[in-house]
Amino acid sequence: MSQIIGTTRGGKSWKPRFIDAIVMEKCIGCGRCYKVCGFDVLELIEKPFEGEDEYGDDMGNKVMSVARPENCIGCEACARTCTKKCHVHVEL
Repeated sequence: MSQIIGTTRGGKSWKPRFIDAIVMEKCIGCGRCYKVCGFDVLELIEKPFEGEDEYGDDMGNKVMSVARPENCIGCEACARTCTKKCHVHVEL
C-alpha cells in the first residue's frame, strides 16, 4: 500500500494524518475539536464517572469520540485546537 502524499499551496510536500482514536482519560469534553472539524467526524458521548458528587448523584460528563473516521481528511485541526492532547492520528 502506498503512502498518501499531498502538496500545499506553497508547493511543500504534506502527509495527511488521519484520526485513529481519542484518549478518553485525557478528554474533558470541551468541544473545541468538534467545532473546528467541518467533516462531521467527531461526536460528544456520555462518559460515566465512578463515584458520586457531593449531592449523592452519579457523576458523569461528556467526552468526544470518533464517530465517523471515514470522513476525516487528515488535516489534524482537531489535535491542534485540543489543550489536553488527547487525539491519536496515524498516516495511511
